[in-house]
Amino acid sequence: MTDEPRSPHGDEAVDSVLAALADPTRRHLLDLLAERGHATATSLAEGLPISRQAVVKHLAVLDAAGLVLGSRVGREVRYALRTAALDATAQWMSALAAEWDRRLATLKRLAEAAEDDTR
Repeated sequence: MTDEPRSPHGDEAVDSVLAALADPTRRHLLDLLAERGHATATSLAEGLPISRQAVVKHLAVLDAAGLVLGSRVGREVRYALRTAALDATAQWMSALAAEWDRRLATLKRLAEAAEDDTR
C-alpha cells in the first residue's frame, strides 16, 4: 500500500487527462477553445497544419478524457472546454507536490540534525 496522493476521481481519469495533454496539438486545441469559447472541428482546423479529420480524432481523445464536450447544433458539432477533469488533475498534482514538499522538509530536518550532531 502506498501513501501517494490519489486522484479524487480515480487514477484512470487522471491518466487519461495526462495522456491527452501529452500531445502538443491537443494542448493547442484546448488553447483555441479557451480563446473562442466554442468552435467546430472545421473552424479549428483552419489555423492548423493538420486535416479536419485529424482535428476530429484529437477532439475525440480530449472528449474521452473529459476535457471537451461536443454538442450537435444542426449539422455541426460545436466543441467547448470542460474544466472538471482538468481541475481534478490539478488538485491531484497539487496534493502530490505537497507530499513531496513534506518529504523534502523531513529530509532537510534530518540532514540538519545529523550535521548538528557532528559538530
